[in-house]
Amino acid sequence: MDTRDLRWFQLVADGVTVTEVSELEHIAQSAVSRALARLEAEVGAPLLRRTGRTLRMTHAGVAFKYHVDALMHELDDGLAAVHQLVDPESGTVTVSFQPSLGSWLVPDLIASFRADHPGVRFVLRPTSDELVSDVQPRGEVDLELSTLRPSTSALRWRRLTDEPLLLAVPAEHALSARTEVFLNDVAEVPFVVIRRTSMLRQLSDDLCRAAGFEPRVAFECEDLPSMRGFVAAGLGVAIVPAPRGTGVESATSRVHHVAISDPGALREVGMVWSSERRTLPAAELFRAHVVERATAGQLPGVEFPV
Repeated sequence: MDTRDLRWFQLVADGVTVTEVSELEHIAQSAVSRALARLEAEVGAPLLRRTGRTLRMTHAGVAFKYHVDALMHELDDGLAAVHQLVDPESGTVTVSFQPSLGSWLVPDLIASFRADHPGVRFVLRPTSDELVSDVQPRGEVDLELSTLRPSTSALRWRRLTDEPLLLAVPAEHALSARTEVFLNDVAEVPFVVIRRTSMLRQLSDDLCRAAGFEPRVAFECEDLPSMRGFVAAGLGVAIVPAPRGTGVESATSRVHHVAISDPGALREVGMVWSSERRTLPAAELFRAHVVERATAGQLPGVEFPV
């Protein structure tokens, strides 16, 4: 089969019209139509059906496209691998990361890496659901920076650092004068929490349950800066990671961070990659850099107490 025919089939199956494909490829529409018909003849079943002015996949088309996508992804990886072996300094690394790590860990690692490898490009993908890893054997993500330790042998994990979890309180709160606190001291206080698809939410809920109570949720936010803003406005307290020295959210004068004395008040930060997918040279260079920087203790330090 002609790989060009397969790519055109992918485009049309994903909703691109034959006219648009012909314009993208600078080729006659009839040539695209003949290529799709040729592909169907080779497969031995109709792959597309016309619905109005658009083409949609048949059941056979859906089944076929799943394998075409995997095949073309492997082919593209192979071409990229050859190119990177010739010049790994011009490769591309796709990094997924939890949004709460995007203000300090991700910029630090990429900036320090690019100092020695300025030609390597990065594709950055914040995760939407931190309870599920973005790294897949046939996926596009090379490495993931996460607080979720994998539970499957298909994924490898390298611990990078630990983040203490602190209680963020308004500056005028009675607890702001304390250096440490047990969570049962705030069992009756309104909490500002992060969305349920965040690992921080799971850790926070687990800590409160271990302390013998369910937090009284006053507000649910999408990110850490919003949580700290709500705390600064006196709308509740929150369990948050310790601010980092290079983080843009590292402390506002109207928020105080108090150490939590309960056991387990920390979160582990690590790197995840697939054990079933060969890492391309540029991604391997970056992975080695991350490990080296963590081992040498060169990651941004914690700003505490605040």
